[in-house]
Amino acid sequence: MAEEKNEVIFDDGKISSSQEFVAPEKLYQDLINCVQKYHPSDDFSIIEKAYRVAEEAHKNQFRKSGEPYIIHPLNVAIILAELELDKETIVAGILHDVVEDTIMTEEDLTREFGEDVALLVDGVTKLEKIPLSQVGEQSDVKLEMQAENLRKMFLAMAKDIRVIIIKLADRLHNMRTLKYQKPESQQRIAKETLEIYCAIAQRLGISRIKTELDDLSLKYLEPDVYYDLVDKIAVRKSVRESYIQGIVDEVSEHIAGAGIKAKIDGRVKHFFSIYKKMKNQNKTLDQIYDLFAVRIIVDTVKDCYAALGVIHEMYKPIPGRFKDYIAMPKANMYQSLHTTLIGSSGQPFEIQIRTFEMHKAAEYGIAAHWKYKEASDGKRVEAQEEEKLVWLRQILEWQRDMSDNKEFMNLLKNDLDLFSDNVYCFTPTGEVKNLPAGSTPIDFAYSIHSAVGNKMVGARVNGRLVTIDYVIKNGDRLEIITSQNSKGPSRDWLNMVKSTQAKNKINQWFKNELKEDNIVKGKELLNAYCKTKSVNLSMLLKPEYMEAVMRKYGFRDWDSVQAAIGHGALKEGQLVNKLTELYDRDHKKELTNEEVLAGIAEAGAANGGKPARMKSKSGIVVKGIADLSVRFSKCCSPVPGDEIVGFVTRGRGISVHRTDCVNILSLPELERARLIDAEWQAPEDTAAEKYLAEIKIYANNRNGLLADISKALTEKNIDILSMNTRTNKQGMATLQTAFEISCREELNRVIEKIRGIESVIDIERTTG
Repeated sequence: MAEEKNEVIFDDGKISSSQEFVAPEKLYQDLINCVQKYHPSDDFSIIEKAYRVAEEAHKNQFRKSGEPYIIHPLNVAIILAELELDKETIVAGILHDVVEDTIMTEEDLTREFGEDVALLVDGVTKLEKIPLSQVGEQSDVKLEMQAENLRKMFLAMAKDIRVIIIKLADRLHNMRTLKYQKPESQQRIAKETLEIYCAIAQRLGISRIKTELDDLSLKYLEPDVYYDLVDKIAVRKSVRESYIQGIVDEVSEHIAGAGIKAKIDGRVKHFFSIYKKMKNQNKTLDQIYDLFAVRIIVDTVKDCYAALGVIHEMYKPIPGRFKDYIAMPKANMYQSLHTTLIGSSGQPFEIQIRTFEMHKAAEYGIAAHWKYKEASDGKRVEAQEEEKLVWLRQILEWQRDMSDNKEFMNLLKNDLDLFSDNVYCFTPTGEVKNLPAGSTPIDFAYSIHSAVGNKMVGARVNGRLVTIDYVIKNGDRLEIITSQNSKGPSRDWLNMVKSTQAKNKINQWFKNELKEDNIVKGKELLNAYCKTKSVNLSMLLKPEYMEAVMRKYGFRDWDSVQAAIGHGALKEGQLVNKLTELYDRDHKKELTNEEVLAGIAEAGAANGGKPARMKSKSGIVVKGIADLSVRFSKCCSPVPGDEIVGFVTRGRGISVHRTDCVNILSLPELERARLIDAEWQAPEDTAAEKYLAEIKIYANNRNGLLADISKALTEKNIDILSMNTRTNKQGMATLQTAFEISCREELNRVIEKIRGIESVIDIERTTG
């Protein structure tokens, strides 16, 4: 907050951004100064110890900006200190990368800093490994991965909410230094930030982080829009400053005259808020006048309403633009009075009125009132924290109830939609219900209880009977009519409801109600599939295999597995394949030498006593066994010119391997009886035949290495099928590439070409 009593502030109250390339010692001193402002203890030895440990652990590491890596955790800790977090959280912020990036273990952390810090660092470390957004088209696989990763993140939050607060601070500093990333990384990270982290910061009520993340995301997702806004707002800055300062002075005079003690300031709305308003209302910047908000901060709730009376007496309020978030707080427990007024010049502006306590809660969110902070009477403050985490418990309930990741993602995105307005309505007893805009009596019924929604047959609004698709308005008083003879919800209701809670409960009803039908249908589908594939199902349905399947897919009993097949959440082929895999693992059939030799002799007899030679389209001649398909093994990718050998598989013909394949060299003695001679046959058209080859390239990493290797392959007219790269912390790059060639000689020429590239150390073919 500003030190002057009445002023205009143009930085939107964001958490202070440290200057880049500040010396670590200076940053550390800034951190201690910040903690001293709010922490009653003068003992900061644990913070200093964490700083020294992190400094040593990261001493040879640098960020993409070129600055020492320790700068990052120190900045994260400063952000946490500005939110007035406890010392354990500050320490975890300093140490949040030591387990991931250095040799320090969780046991080391527990021993040096205690279990609390170790658990926080472990939680943040696990979140680091979770990619929350997928670039490009949202395929089913990517959607599945994203949903699973979000599930893990919410579970981590549920264990200790401080984990996600540290992660938010980490993301904020990374966004501040995002200019050092590549453009495609900037877009991906900014999109993920806007969709996930801004939403969570909003849900936790931490506006100081949320607004800055919004603006930084806009800067990289829509740079033209962002810089255009910056320029246009700067052009008329002096005019706007003068205008808003005039309002602040007028308001201050009248509020003081009414005997109300208040702090009054004028604030520019942040860029993302302005951009959103321009986009939603299809207006230009010149058409939006309320770019500023005047904020009045008073001591008591009574003073809030008294100040509102003074303001409405001074300026003409715009009808329909008054919101009382004190009596009816937002979902994240934000409280304030909002009113939009017409100034003396005819321009609209907004005034927000709140207490100092409400202001702190709005800025810091859950960090202002949570169970790790103690109240003045020594009791822990839990009520507000519990209220703020109702939505998190809701998400965890969805996770338990849903096996369908696509449905979970849709519900989650709707629930985290920050831009939908809410309506406030009342139960017959006067309890306030906060529902999404456009909600119907069905949403209201399910917000009370599942049983009320499932038995609903009608509704009254303000004493009058209404249809169930009636759109609820602010202030409506609703009464739900239920009947024990109700057959339950209709599928049409899913198109009427707006709240994710109602949709989830309706879907759950259908799943439970139709479970018996789904079980029968699932059994039929399973039996039909096994009959088609000639699979003996009774042989596969052993208790240990069924238990493993239930554990893998998260079902409590076998009926639920069959019901899932019945309503399409699980494919019968998927289930049978898993059961077969488990069965085969325990029932490996061992072929004896006699059986293999007998097969060879039988094949020879069928060929007039001569050894059979099977010619295949693949250009392989296999001696001894006829009428078997031949396929190349993927583990070693043989090409013409390699020494090869055949391996008699069970039910899949003969697989051809290189003789130096790891899988062949490591065969147990019993299995070696199934090896059979094979040789290359000269193809009629050498150029027409193409074979898969895979190589690993080891090199010292440098800029342009990948481009040079791609160029070498292109110059040889090689069709690259895949290329994967990874680099270790010592700067050693390993590139694995697959491509098509016609023979070993061509492969050797390609390898020699790549060996000549600068910084390439060694090349080897994959051998299993």
